[in-house]
Amino acid sequence: MRSSDILIVDDEIGIRELLSEILQDEGYTVALAENAEVARQLRNQTRPALVLLDIWMPDCDGVTLLKEWAKSGLLNMPVVMMSGHASIDTAVEATRIGAFDFLEKPIALQKLLTTVQRALKYGDMQANTSLNLDKLGRSEPTRRWSSCRRPTTACCTCRKSASTAAACSRACCSCCPSWTASMCA
Repeated sequence: MRSSDILIVDDEIGIRELLSEILQDEGYTVALAENAEVARQLRNQTRPALVLLDIWMPDCDGVTLLKEWAKSGLLNMPVVMMSGHASIDTAVEATRIGAFDFLEKPIALQKLLTTVQRALKYGDMQANTSLNLDKLGRSEPTRRWSSCRRPTTACCTCRKSASTAAACSRACCSCCPSWTASMCA
């Protein structure tokens, strides 16, 4: 599976094949998973560009899988939930967890294509704008910020031991007054 793939997770073979055929006809590369276990394996191999995830599956429902990915830091791609039986509450819950959108089955062709295009565009924007400490490098300000985020840390300048709360409330400590509490929030 390449990182440009769309992963379709649905226990109904007819829906998997129909969605796959439509998306392949539109030029997308598609990978298929019939249950949460296969979806986990494919997700662990690489990061798909988009996941279309059914809510009601026999082994593990889509919302549980979405929560699992969010909790373990693997929800770094847009996920569109799909269901023919879910309630508005389920759709809202999935969105709160991190789902990009919700499609109700049967899925209209134009709605599918529009949602896929929007989700992929969103995923591209997220990938291009997300910052992390590796991208920022290991400059002095980055090291200071990183050390203030630890549960127990030392002053950025004098290395005196202090708890994060105490360090932040005293601008790390009296020897580095330019480091403000707002930088550690």
